[in-house]
Amino acid sequence: MIRDELFDEGLRTRHEMFGPAGAQEQTDNTDDFNDKLQEMVTRYCFGDMWSREGLTRRERSMLTLAMLVALGRSHEVKIHVRGAIANGVSKDEIREILLHSIIYCGIPAAVDGFNSAREVLTELGL
Repeated sequence: MIRDELFDEGLRTRHEMFGPAGAQEQTDNTDDFNDKLQEMVTRYCFGDMWSREGLTRRERSMLTLAMLVALGRSHEVKIHVRGAIANGVSKDEIREILLHSIIYCGIPAAVDGFNSAREVLTELGL
């Protein structure tokens, strides 16, 4: 992987949102099969998009959760619920995002989102 300022910023952002398991361990445990994926996620997703001005991390977390519910990506919902909590989104706000998704994403997607979020919130003791 190419490490530069943007990559380092992405690694810092990932660490602040997801802790070591979502940051350093992800990049340290790459191989020649997935190293480019981890480099792109770290550099462009977290080093660039998540670090831009214009929206706070809190706002980005809320939008990301809604989009992941819409896409039916329960694994990623779980990851980003942790990030949302770290970014200052409350349990009640996560609930409201999920309730709002019922109308725009459909009941099955919202149910899956609620189930995924509840699992993580329970693990976090919230």
